Amino acid sequence: MDEEEEEGELEKDEYVVQKLTDICYGGIDRKSCIYFKVQWKGYGPEEDTWEPIENLSDCPLKIKEFVQEGHMRKVLPLPGDVDVLCGGPPCQGISGLNRFRNRDDPLNDDKNRQLVTFMNIVSYLRPKFVLMENVVDILQFAEGYLGRYALSRLVAMNYQSRLGIMLAGCYGLPQFRMRTFLWGALTTMVLPKHPLPTHNVVIRGGAPNAFTQSVVAYDEIQNPTLKNALVLEDAISDLPKVGNDQADDVMEYLVKPKTEFQRYIRLSRKEMLDYSFGDKTGPGEGTLMDHCPLRLNKDDYERVKRIPFEKGANFRDLEGVRVGPNNVAEFDPEIPRVYLESGNPLVPEYAIKFRSGKSLRPFGRLWWDETVPTVVTSANPHSQRILHPSQARVLTVRENARLQGFPDYYRLDGPIKERYMQVGNA
Repeated sequence: MDEEEEEGELEKDEYVVQKLTDICYGGIDRKSCIYFKVQWKGYGPEEDTWEPIENLSDCPLKIKEFVQEGHMRKVLPLPGDVDVLCGGPPCQGISGLNRFRNRDDPLNDDKNRQLVTFMNIVSYLRPKFVLMENVVDILQFAEGYLGRYALSRLVAMNYQSRLGIMLAGCYGLPQFRMRTFLWGALTTMVLPKHPLPTHNVVIRGGAPNAFTQSVVAYDEIQNPTLKNALVLEDAISDLPKVGNDQADDVMEYLVKPKTEFQRYIRLSRKEMLDYSFGDKTGPGEGTLMDHCPLRLNKDDYERVKRIPFEKGANFRDLEGVRVGPNNVAEFDPEIPRVYLESGNPLVPEYAIKFRSGKSLRPFGRLWWDETVPTVVTSANPHSQRILHPSQARVLTVRENARLQGFPDYYRLDGPIKERYMQVGNA
């Protein structure tokens, strides 16, 4: 309830709203609605909570105060006030992990509705420029339904539009990561071009056939001089050795940066800003944070220790596996099944059956000379190549963060699984 409505003693489990301090759409329980961050009367900031708008029906004055203050501070802009609107509305309804994807009407899936909300915000605010980022699946799923929807909405609002597919590795990250970028500009503005690649990364497919011309690249007649692609060694070879059970996520650097990428990524916030303007004064030797891996269970740790420390190694190198016709992994009938101390098999059924036995990803080891695949939201070695080249563990949160371009001064928050998720979703 509002403070103004507070009368007498409060009932049990009843609290008074002191102030609304922030706003977002969606929450931890993934309910699709507006949430306000609430400062409770008589409690400190550590007790602030996110509450759905339906829980604040008795607090219209607090909501009004929040909106009025937002307008005064220009936190909540009015139509015509916005120069650039940027966003990456998630479309989880088209994820390959979603077995119940709606191919006939993707926009009827609540998990895809944030794309509609994003375009509605564009329609209301009428910014001079719009930049939307998303996964390439919006151009692939259901014949590119969601991507075509976004493009058509901009055109219908009389925006100039330009669609581009870009690879992070082509711009100086040691990660492949293909993404879709959609520019929009009012007809009174100059429509920006997508930046051309700076690094020589071989494009390994991934662009939908109908949108191959949207891949940002040089014309065939051009012969640009590009920098060499960055690889895993460029990104993480300076980081201290840690084990599977590493618990302390704060430590000191043990060696100086070995590459230009490492030199830059280790700069402090101030030094990085100076560096951007050409002042290459050298890194400050700060504290290394989040350099700890997801702790594998005993069985998985045993499996990981037995994966050879060599390029291309994966579960197929474990005892009892052979490669049959059509490059399909299978159990070798001539070798007795090997079991771990727990009684579980060394080679689990799911590894053999993953992608019909044709995948090389389960318990796959990355290598130093690779531009790695896309960083994802978990460190599970069962279905992806995420093992360190020379250590018996998965990549740490910090190693993943570096592959995403996070500066070392950027500290993640929460349990370790949530930190992996924060990095992968960035």
